[in-house]
Amino acid sequence: GETFNAFEDKELRYRHRQLDLIANPDVKEIFRKRARIISSLRKFLDDHSFLEVETPVLQSIYGGASARPFTTHHNTLDQSFYLRIADELYLKRLIIGGFNKVYELAKNFRNEGMDSNHNPEYTSLEYYQAYSDVYEMMDFTESLIKYVSKQVNQIKFEFNGQPINLSKSFNKQSMFDLLKQHAD
Repeated sequence: GETFNAFEDKELRYRHRQLDLIANPDVKEIFRKRARIISSLRKFLDDHSFLEVETPVLQSIYGGASARPFTTHHNTLDQSFYLRIADELYLKRLIIGGFNKVYELAKNFRNEGMDSNHNPEYTSLEYYQAYSDVYEMMDFTESLIKYVSKQVNQIKFEFNGQPINLSKSFNKQSMFDLLKQHAD
């Protein structure tokens, strides 16, 4: 039951993930849970008639966020490109083009700081639905989160010392109401 010679240095663990997996078998469960989360996201969105798409990773003009992009060079075209910092603009173009529900589980890249909580390469989920408002999308997002939490058996947990119970209805408040409540 005990793990001997556990690989404790976090920085080395993140740089040499294969060694971390050998020395700390419990870490494998994080990889398995992430895979179940991704599968559950796809299933939920697919079951609700969303179309999964892929949008360009190399872009001649970066947009969709104010982060600094990574720059690369396309040799054949002899042109500079940027690794995308967000996929929203291309997804919105698909909505304009007549696809009513689209989503992408995308790799994005932001050329900014890096620490154990911020990686310049990360996976994001963006989804868009035509003819719906913010309230419909809030309810849909709540359903999505609850569905995924059930699929990975993580309905109750703690985050930053705060208990989270996803079986309850989400508290929805406007930004204005939150500012009034918390800004004195």
